[in-house]
Amino acid sequence: MTIYAIGDIHGQLDLLRAAHDRVAADRAREGTEAAALVHVGDLVDRGPDSRGVVALMHDLVMQDARVRVLKGNHDNMFVLFAQDDPREDPHLRQDLSWLHPRLGGQDTLASYGIDPTLPLAALHRETLATVPPAHIAFLDGLPLSFAQDEALVVHAGIRPGVPLHAQTPQDLYWIRDGFLDDTTDHGALVVHGHTTVEQVELHPNRLALDTGAAYGGPLSAVAIEGRDVYLLTDAGRAPVRPQR
Repeated sequence: MTIYAIGDIHGQLDLLRAAHDRVAADRAREGTEAAALVHVGDLVDRGPDSRGVVALMHDLVMQDARVRVLKGNHDNMFVLFAQDDPREDPHLRQDLSWLHPRLGGQDTLASYGIDPTLPLAALHRETLATVPPAHIAFLDGLPLSFAQDEALVVHAGIRPGVPLHAQTPQDLYWIRDGFLDDTTDHGALVVHGHTTVEQVELHPNRLALDTGAAYGGPLSAVAIEGRDVYLLTDAGRAPVRPQR
């Protein structure tokens, strides 16, 4: 069966709508109306319209059982800040915070009409008063994985050799070292984002989908059929050649 997957969105609503259009066109051509459409997470931060992305994905998940959205590390950082007692993700470097310009939290708050230059205490108060609780609840409740056929979709990757039920959330939406350089067979093809690549990369044991929408790159959508992967383009499917 076909699985559609879309990489890290990072507030790029226009790119997301275009990716959805490419999926819809492929469904019509290939007769894959029942196929799941999985988003690997990082809906928010860095891009111009995180609010619009969250609102769209919230509505689509409610309306269409085929649509799945996984939690990314940036989604989790937003959730942690938008609590009565705000916290930072413990995996984040101590010299950074979600509001650091490198991470894009300020861009997310600005998309909700909040002045990101406010002092921290005022910024937190405005976040609690302005961001719809339904948006935070939606992001907080997102699953960490999706499995079907030969594919296991997660945000960042997995800890090799650890069963899925024993993986920690921190690994599933933060891991790089120990996963990206691992060449062992994971049983399933691990489909992930989180680590930016210039173009979709198909390795023997994993498929990397984050093509840098956060930094001006494209938002990639693919069709996965077993171990065959096709990049969805405006002209149709383009096979993704395996790397060795």
